[in-house]
Amino acid sequence: MDIYSKVKQVPHAAKMMDDEYYIWCTSVVEGHDGKYHMLYSRWPKSLGHYAWVTDSEVAYAVADHALGPYEFQSVALLRRGASYWDGVCTHNPTITRIGDLYYLYYTGTTGKAKVRQPASMSDPEWWEYRNNQRIGVAVAEHPAGPWQRFDRPAIDISDEATAFDSLAVTNPSATTRPDGGVLVIYKGITRCDRLQGGQVLYGAAIADKPEGPYVKQEGHVFEHAGTGDHWMVAEDPFIWHDLDRYYALTRDVVGIFTGENGGIALFESYDGLNWQAAAQPKALGNEFQWEDGTFSGTKLERPQLLIKDGVPQVLFGAVDVNMPDRRSHSFSVFIPLV
Repeated sequence: MDIYSKVKQVPHAAKMMDDEYYIWCTSVVEGHDGKYHMLYSRWPKSLGHYAWVTDSEVAYAVADHALGPYEFQSVALLRRGASYWDGVCTHNPTITRIGDLYYLYYTGTTGKAKVRQPASMSDPEWWEYRNNQRIGVAVAEHPAGPWQRFDRPAIDISDEATAFDSLAVTNPSATTRPDGGVLVIYKGITRCDRLQGGQVLYGAAIADKPEGPYVKQEGHVFEHAGTGDHWMVAEDPFIWHDLDRYYALTRDVVGIFTGENGGIALFESYDGLNWQAAAQPKALGNEFQWEDGTFSGTKLERPQLLIKDGVPQVLFGAVDVNMPDRRSHSFSVFIPLV
């Protein structure tokens, strides 16, 4: 597998942008109807970038072609009240089709604290919502919904205080296993005496069916000899299985795997539990090229692929806009691979 050699210049129209909303976490599936269905995160621009943890919602858009244009249709996962584990905010959507049904993996959170707006990580109340993040799965007969949600998370935090996922769990990515069932790779945050928790690591959970129950597996994934020196080395996994192995794309946070801080790294695994960097680990550098030859000047985050007949077709990801302030806006971009 070599993603890097397939990356093409990006048409300026190949993006999802809304002047009133931050857009993040784009996931696309080809439906039974031949259309392309997008689930993505959005939240009001007026609330600032960090309102992703308090005010994000999963929205739905559709297009006739993989590169768009995508048209917003509806909010897929509506707020349903702070008494629900995912009732205040939904984020990190990844949609997959299994048989005749569609499964939407996502992060949800809740809280009762009053967060000042525009939101900021410097506000102690903000961390209540971040630390209450859990992973859910919803099911529907069509990507437009209605989506059936469940009253308990599919993957919750671990009870053991020293576990790598004892504070929060987020960023799920799922794929079917060749022997049946589902593999989920997810982000865990360790509980410690700091409000924000400790090191960010990734683990795996498996289930016989998408709805669960999920059984967490021993160990961590996407690690490296130098992992212990960093708060986080990999982020935003997207996983899939093809032929004899699993693959994963992640953001290379500090450049250990690709040589570029913020590049996109390719990993592979034969069992979904033990991962190593692929022979060609760099799937994308820390910027991409538009069709007019100019460069993005900013990195891609939240990488997700559209795959057809085992061949990656489009790389989707989030791009932030840093003028005049850091992450003053964001949108999703679609990078052609064929």
